[in-house]
Amino acid sequence: MFRKIIIAGAMLGWGLAHAFAPQAGTWVVTAENNGRPGRGFGLDVQNGTLVMQMYAYDTSGYPMFYLSAGPLANNAYSGVLNKYRDGRYFGSGDRIGREDGNAGTVSMRFISGTKGYITFPNEPEKEISRFNFGYTNAAAQLRGIWMLSSVSPNGSAQDKLDYFSLTDAVRGSDYGTGAMASRDRTYSCENLTSGPNSGLTMCLKYASDGTAVRVNFFHISINDGEGWAGPTPQSADDVLYVKRVAGPNGDFTGIYYKDQPVEESAELQAAKLQARQDAAAQPIDRRENKDGQIEILPLQR
Repeated sequence: MFRKIIIAGAMLGWGLAHAFAPQAGTWVVTAENNGRPGRGFGLDVQNGTLVMQMYAYDTSGYPMFYLSAGPLANNAYSGVLNKYRDGRYFGSGDRIGREDGNAGTVSMRFISGTKGYITFPNEPEKEISRFNFGYTNAAAQLRGIWMLSSVSPNGSAQDKLDYFSLTDAVRGSDYGTGAMASRDRTYSCENLTSGPNSGLTMCLKYASDGTAVRVNFFHISINDGEGWAGPTPQSADDVLYVKRVAGPNGDFTGIYYKDQPVEESAELQAAKLQARQDAAAQPIDRRENKDGQIEILPLQR
């Protein structure tokens, strides 16, 4: 594993201390993620600046929100948890909020884009993680459109890009929860829950004889993943970036492209209906032989 991290750092020209940023979204204290009302916070990092918006409670049990912002350096952050008051409420007119002191200093250090540790005022350090409330390890959760892009340490000529749709449930390995495959069976993916690669998602690309010609192993968090790829698990040294382009329900995950219903005019619908009627009513030249079998014409090249 350490060798793969070294390769990634050397390829991309980044210092290892700056290899990732916390994934934008809702985060929780891992031990407090019990499905009941509690505290949590949103994180976003843009161009080296971290913004934290936290919801919690004061000593009387009343809800509070806090804001902290500042530079993220060496995968760590420390800043003041500011409090505010007198801002807008639902139905109010224009009101300008103002600072109302602070709750002290919050410190965070991250060991990946989805996991880290936080120290709140008057509390010991605790583990935090990106809050995943939409996906499980079930095979059906892999249904959708995926894009896998891998960068080879041996030059750009060996970089790979795979774009495919997983539509059909198939039998998986003994180490996962079942697999999803593309309709042409060129690709399959499964979430591994046991064995040496437990916790990773595995996607294979197959040759026409059924052998795997490309293996991809990655950590997935919501719609983004990172990992390693190569011809075999033992030679999976390419750095892999993964994007869930569309989810199980068919909705695209990006910021612009979305499936939109097409509104057709009555004239266009009528024209298409007539085309279907005409095509269905005309026999095709199947060139059946005397035994009722279809003859295949030789290709003219």
